[in-house]
Amino acid sequence: MLRAMIASDPAAAEARLRGLCLALPETGERISHGIPAFDVAGKMFAYYRHDHHGDGTTVVCVKTSGRDEQEFLIEADPDTYSRPAYLWPSGWIAVTLAEDAVDWTLVEARVLTSWRLAAPRRLAGTSR
Repeated sequence: MLRAMIASDPAAAEARLRGLCLALPETGERISHGIPAFDVAGKMFAYYRHDHHGDGTTVVCVKTSGRDEQEFLIEADPDTYSRPAYLWPSGWIAVTLAEDAVDWTLVEARVLTSWRLAAPRRLAGTSR
């Protein structure tokens, strides 16, 4: 199980994540259920959560290809990945954004993968 990993500067983590997300084609931001959410052509691909319902974590929630990938990621690196409340059953994974453990290259790759899973086909091949 993921130990409590919370960012000491959540605004900096949120700003860096926002920069990664909004750099992708046709990406927008809105507040969804009280938290920043990022979409491509109207479909969500990332949610920023800081101490969501007092869970002691700062994470980005991103889409995966499904249950097998979710289980693989958590088993391979439980300090980085966790099961996000409410989103897990729909194929999402949480990636830590706590500065002592965050790997921004990995976060960028996971955000891009999630964006591609949500993007319409006409866009999926247009990003980096």
